[in-house]
Amino acid sequence: MNFPPPGRFPPLILDDVRGAQKMLSGVSRVTPLEGSRHLSALVGAPVQFKCENLQRTGSFKLRGAYVRISGLTPVERAAGVVAASAGNHAQGVALASALLGVRSTVFMPVGAPLPKIAATREYGARVRLHGHVVDETLAAAQEYAQETGAVFIHPFDHPDIIAGQGTVGLEILEQCPEVRTIVVGIGGGGLAAGIAVAVKAVRPDVRIVGVQAAGAACYPPSLAAGHPVSIGSLQTMADGIKVGRPGDVPFGLVQELVDEVRTVSEDELSSALLLCLERAKMVVEPAGASPVAALLSDPKSFRGPVVALLSGGNVDPLLMQRILTHGMSAAGRYLSLRLRLTDRPGALATMLGVLTVADANVLDVSHVRTDARLGLTEAEVELHLETKGPEHCEEVAAALRGAGYLVMGS
Repeated sequence: MNFPPPGRFPPLILDDVRGAQKMLSGVSRVTPLEGSRHLSALVGAPVQFKCENLQRTGSFKLRGAYVRISGLTPVERAAGVVAASAGNHAQGVALASALLGVRSTVFMPVGAPLPKIAATREYGARVRLHGHVVDETLAAAQEYAQETGAVFIHPFDHPDIIAGQGTVGLEILEQCPEVRTIVVGIGGGGLAAGIAVAVKAVRPDVRIVGVQAAGAACYPPSLAAGHPVSIGSLQTMADGIKVGRPGDVPFGLVQELVDEVRTVSEDELSSALLLCLERAKMVVEPAGASPVAALLSDPKSFRGPVVALLSGGNVDPLLMQRILTHGMSAAGRYLSLRLRLTDRPGALATMLGVLTVADANVLDVSHVRTDARLGLTEAEVELHLETKGPEHCEEVAAALRGAGYLVMGS
């Protein structure tokens, strides 16, 4: 597909997405749909995950990158390509370039997860670290393109990219013809725009709901203003959708075709990621879990059958550990409290015995015997416990009070 320069693109239509699907045959995987009994029970209708976290490179980004680079002329290919990304688009461009025999340079933020940096290099790209947010990295990559003649491969603001991502929508319609709602995370908007173009052309009755992290939600103010606007502060664990301004090309499509854009909190994102891991056995990055977060936050507002897109699974193991801890805390699975007990031999063991009977798992205990706040025969204990949920937290605290301990909270 050969498009005019930016700003003069023709309208993206279903045939463009179908052409991209043919181009991607044998390159990208047709990722599976997996049902979620837990979410289905909450929603009151079937809920399935579209597992792009199982795509080659671990996300949907290969689709758009391959279509975009395939459309370059021989002269453009010879000049090489350059991209900017926090990780998923980087890997998609690196692999697509390698498959097509094109030299690639990828700019990544300084704080990009090390596994994503390593994977991008292993796919064959030359990696350069610049900036702390994607927008700064984008500017550096565009400057590099101007200086070297390399073709800039934007992560979301080009029709080829959007057409490639839209093939996810065609697969959803083929795999779940009865779908009534599709929930998709939104960063710059390329994925949601592509899915909307494909799905609405075939099934205009399907409701498409976009989801952004509340700490990096550029679409709600942009939709309210009627044009893309930049937001200054970006605070979210979901680096895959951490974008400060919608793309010009996808914005118009999202504005026209996406039915609603919602936001989710960091607690909701971490709880969703925990659910994906525990219930669905799916490793999903925070951005990929955003549709699940939206379903968890207001399940009865979705008309089923629902397909929630797990857009990526590339997550730093260290970040995963922190997020899971945060998710368990948000789900009421941790309990922190302080209590007073008599300072005598065996008192701590007796108190721990109460916790054993209450089936609480002690993660950490701090025992203070000398403090100006304490009486001569008193000791204070700070506990960090793993529990089974909010109700169990109440049961554990009640058991301690029932045993005669003064429970003071965390």
